[in-house]
Amino acid sequence: QVQLVESGGGLVQAGGSLRLSCAASARSFSPYVMGWFRHTPGKQREFVAAISWRGGFTLYADSVKGRFTISRDNAKNTMYLQMSSLKPEDTAVYYCASGSTAADLQEGHAYDYWGQGTRVTVSD
Repeated sequence: QVQLVESGGGLVQAGGSLRLSCAASARSFSPYVMGWFRHTPGKQREFVAAISWRGGFTLYADSVKGRFTISRDNAKNTMYLQMSSLKPEDTAVYYCASGSTAADLQEGHAYDYWGQGTRVTVSD
Protein backbone atom coordinates (compact mmCIF):
# COMPACT_ATOMS: atom_id res chain seq x y z
CA GLN A 1 0.00 0.00 0.00
CA VAL A 2 0.91 3.65 -0.34
CA GLN A 3 1.78 5.58 2.78
CA LEU A 4 1.63 9.36 2.71
CA VAL A 5 3.10 11.51 5.46
CA GLU A 6 2.57 15.26 5.70
CA SER A 7 4.93 17.62 7.46
CA GLY A 8 5.66 21.31 7.76
CA GLY A 9 2.58 22.52 9.55
CA GLY A 10 2.75 24.93 12.42
CA LEU A 11 1.73 28.30 13.78
CA VAL A 12 2.20 31.36 11.63
CA GLN A 13 0.96 34.93 11.71
CA ALA A 14 -1.45 36.25 9.11
CA GLY A 15 0.45 37.34 6.04
CA GLY A 16 3.18 34.83 6.65
CA SER A 17 4.27 31.78 4.70
CA LEU A 18 4.54 28.08 5.31
CA ARG A 19 5.67 25.15 3.20
CA LEU A 20 4.02 21.77 3.57
CA SER A 21 5.52 18.51 2.36
CA CYS A 22 3.97 15.16 1.60
CA ALA A 23 6.30 12.19 1.32
CA ALA A 24 5.12 8.95 -0.23
CA SER A 25 6.44 5.53 0.71
CA ALA A 26 5.46 2.93 -1.82
CA ARG A 27 6.80 0.28 -4.11
CA SER A 28 6.94 1.96 -7.50
CA PHE A 29 5.00 5.11 -6.69
CA SER A 30 3.34 6.43 -9.83
CA PRO A 31 -0.01 8.10 -9.18
CA TYR A 32 -1.82 10.08 -11.80
CA VAL A 33 -2.43 12.94 -9.41
CA MET A 34 -1.57 14.14 -5.96
CA GLY A 35 -3.56 16.73 -4.12
CA TRP A 36 -4.08 18.70 -0.96
CA PHE A 37 -7.27 18.98 1.05
CA ARG A 38 -7.94 20.75 4.30
CA HIS A 39 -10.41 20.27 7.10
CA THR A 40 -11.59 22.34 10.02
CA PRO A 41 -13.74 20.69 12.72
CA GLY A 42 -17.41 21.30 12.05
CA LYS A 43 -16.87 22.01 8.37
CA GLN A 44 -16.60 19.83 5.30
CA ARG A 45 -13.30 18.80 3.87
CA GLU A 46 -12.21 21.33 1.26
CA PHE A 47 -10.16 20.84 -1.87
CA VAL A 48 -7.04 23.01 -1.98
CA ALA A 49 -4.86 22.06 -4.94
CA ALA A 50 -3.80 19.16 -7.13
CA ILE A 51 -0.96 18.34 -9.47
CA SER A 52 -0.59 15.62 -12.07
CA TRP A 53 2.41 13.53 -11.17
CA ARG A 54 3.90 13.12 -14.61
CA GLY A 55 2.94 16.30 -16.42
CA GLY A 56 2.77 18.80 -13.59
CA PHE A 57 -0.69 20.07 -14.47
CA THR A 58 -2.03 22.10 -11.55
CA LEU A 59 -5.48 22.89 -10.27
CA TYR A 60 -6.30 25.29 -7.44
CA ALA A 61 -9.32 26.16 -5.40
CA ASP A 62 -10.42 29.74 -5.96
CA SER A 63 -9.87 30.49 -2.30
CA VAL A 64 -6.12 29.85 -2.53
CA LYS A 65 -5.31 30.70 -6.13
CA GLY A 66 -2.53 33.24 -6.33
CA ARG A 67 -1.41 32.54 -2.78
CA PHE A 68 -0.59 28.83 -2.75
CA THR A 69 1.70 26.94 -5.11
CA ILE A 70 1.67 23.18 -5.47
CA SER A 71 4.72 21.34 -6.76
CA ARG A 72 6.36 17.95 -6.68
CA ASP A 73 9.74 16.27 -6.82
CA ASN A 74 9.15 12.94 -8.51
CA ALA A 75 12.62 11.62 -7.70
CA LYS A 76 11.91 12.13 -4.00
CA ASN A 77 8.29 10.95 -4.14
CA THR A 78 7.40 14.21 -2.48
CA MET A 79 4.76 16.85 -3.06
CA TYR A 80 4.83 20.37 -1.66
CA LEU A 81 2.41 23.15 -0.93
CA GLN A 82 3.97 26.58 -0.63
CA MET A 83 1.52 28.80 1.20
CA SER A 84 1.95 32.56 1.19
CA SER A 85 -0.14 35.52 2.33
CA LEU A 86 -1.77 33.23 4.84
CA LYS A 87 -5.09 34.20 6.34
CA PRO A 88 -6.83 33.02 9.51
CA GLU A 89 -9.34 31.29 7.22
CA ASP A 90 -6.52 29.00 6.08
CA THR A 91 -6.35 27.46 9.54
CA ALA A 92 -7.03 23.74 9.16
CA VAL A 93 -5.53 20.31 9.16
CA TYR A 94 -4.04 19.80 5.73
CA TYR A 95 -4.11 16.36 4.16
CA CYS A 96 -2.29 15.09 1.12
CA ALA A 97 -3.71 12.41 -1.11
CA SER A 98 -2.84 10.44 -4.22
CA GLY A 99 -5.15 9.20 -6.92
CA SER A 100 -5.26 7.34 -10.19
CA THR A 101 -7.94 9.28 -12.04
CA ALA A 102 -8.03 12.50 -14.01
CA ALA A 103 -11.68 13.18 -13.24
CA ASP A 104 -13.30 14.97 -10.31
CA LEU A 105 -10.00 16.06 -8.85
CA GLN A 106 -11.71 18.50 -6.50
CA GLU A 107 -13.58 15.62 -4.88
CA GLY A 108 -12.21 13.34 -2.21
CA HIS A 109 -13.51 10.21 -3.90
CA ALA A 110 -11.02 10.73 -6.72
CA TYR A 111 -8.17 9.87 -4.38
CA ASP A 112 -7.12 6.44 -3.16
CA TYR A 113 -4.64 7.13 -0.39
CA TRP A 114 -4.54 9.76 2.30
CA GLY A 115 -2.03 11.04 4.78
CA GLN A 116 -2.73 11.67 8.43
CA GLY A 117 -2.62 15.43 8.16
CA THR A 118 -0.54 18.32 9.38
CA ARG A 119 -2.02 21.20 11.32
CA VAL A 120 -1.73 24.78 10.11
CA THR A 121 -2.78 27.59 12.42
CA VAL A 122 -2.80 31.17 11.19
CA SER A 123 -3.12 33.77 13.91
CA ASP A 124 -4.38 37.32 13.59
